[in-house]
Amino acid sequence: MFFVSLVIVLVVGDLASTFLYHVPQHLWFKLHLRTHHDRSRSYWDHAVLSKDPAVMLDGFLGAVPYLIIAGPLCLLGTWSAVGAVLGLVLGQLHVWWRHTTDLGWVSPPWLVRLCRALAIVLPEDHDGHHRNPDVEFGDIFRFYDAPARAFMKSVRSIQRRRRTALRRLERIRALRLMRTTQRA
Repeated sequence: MFFVSLVIVLVVGDLASTFLYHVPQHLWFKLHLRTHHDRSRSYWDHAVLSKDPAVMLDGFLGAVPYLIIAGPLCLLGTWSAVGAVLGLVLGQLHVWWRHTTDLGWVSPPWLVRLCRALAIVLPEDHDGHHRNPDVEFGDIFRFYDAPARAFMKSVRSIQRRRRTALRRLERIRALRLMRTTQRA
């Protein structure tokens, strides 16, 4: 149960955090975009050093899905709890590590190969997300990037079509109102 809990916290936690927090923040909300993609501060400051309440809230909200998943796993027994807690610790260490490019970190080729084989987000990948918020989704695992982008694209398409339809409806209503007032 140790390894099962560890993997569940990391993989399912990343899935939940990506699709229940990160993607909605990019689509409809501003907290994450204002704090995580603020180009006026260093990424390391954002992820590790900042005491700004908004930055801390963004980090906490991104961690909530992991915590919710780890909670029930901790109730399944000692080894399950240890695995869940270690998963949370590894997830936090990964958050700090993925923000090290701002400090000059460059991943060695052997580590790049290993992380690519395991689909783990490298600091260089996450740096790409800081520079372009529409790419490189997934806090820990890269395999959530393509589904996240496809989901965002489909939602944005639906939102565009809805806005267009609402604008047309407003024009029709305005024309009807204008015709009604001309007749009177």
